[in-house]
Amino acid sequence: MAEDRPTRRYPQNLQGVLQLAVDVGPAPDGPDSFQPMSEERKLWLRDALADVCKGQMDEVTQIKKCLAVLRREGKSEREGEDEEDEDEREAAFEIVSELCENLDNARDLMTLGGLDLCISQYLCHAQSGLRWRAAQLIAICAQNMPQVQVHLFSTGVLPKLLQLTDSDPDPTVRVKALYAVSCLVREQESGFQAFLSHDGVSVLMRGMQSDIEKLRTKSAFLLLNLLTSHPKQKDAVVSMGMVQQLVSVLRSPHLSFHEHVLGALCCLVEDCPQGLKDCRNPSLGLKELLRERTRELQGKEESQEELAFCEQLRVVCFPGQQSDDNGMDR
Repeated sequence: MAEDRPTRRYPQNLQGVLQLAVDVGPAPDGPDSFQPMSEERKLWLRDALADVCKGQMDEVTQIKKCLAVLRREGKSEREGEDEEDEDEREAAFEIVSELCENLDNARDLMTLGGLDLCISQYLCHAQSGLRWRAAQLIAICAQNMPQVQVHLFSTGVLPKLLQLTDSDPDPTVRVKALYAVSCLVREQESGFQAFLSHDGVSVLMRGMQSDIEKLRTKSAFLLLNLLTSHPKQKDAVVSMGMVQQLVSVLRSPHLSFHEHVLGALCCLVEDCPQGLKDCRNPSLGLKELLRERTRELQGKEESQEELAFCEQLRVVCFPGQQSDDNGMDR
């Protein structure tokens, strides 16, 4: 009887069920060896598939309920929303964000109009807690989901996210908006083209110069990631004066995110003649800056990556110069 069978924990999606079915099935004797499925295995698969379908249906229902909360008309902005209403909306965002870590749920949210709702009503909401949660949900859904990315680009959300990154008064909103930008443009060539056309690189530069530590670090890391993922766009980035701006950032008192800035410079001198020429320009003073930075970081275990970038730049930009244990250039 069914109640006599031990309780089993089934995978949470169809891919997991199929993989587990392969894992627990008997190994074939050869490439052409087929065996009829046992009744026990048939029963297990039927139960597992039913459990997955039920779970997915329940999750879609949860998403719909959360969207009903988010679509609910609140008080006018003049009156302000009461604390309880804001808490309910924030809780709805938290639930949907967790559910949309599952790619199928992210796609369902898009189909149900949830992403359009985020863009039209919540990225510009008066409450910062709702703005950043909307940006975070967009990021979660866009990550590794080309179909969702294409839809989001069609809505024109990128310039809105860049504006939030650049100038929102709340630091968390700025960081979460940058997270969403990253998930949209990081691995997609057309997305990066749109990012360039909306002057996204300048937004990253201003982010590196902000007083928000997370924004500085994430801006520099995203620039490094973009240059690594889209090497064909180096000339376009260099033409914006990027080498000079990055060196200017390095002249400020040393901070940990400078490692990513040096990494970005290393990208811009590799297979990019104009980037290399800019770095070698004596008026920039990069050779002396690298010498000083190397001396400053020498012997610090946590700075080994940054020291490696300094050495890489020295070798590429100023070949023939010798370095020693105390710094660059005897």
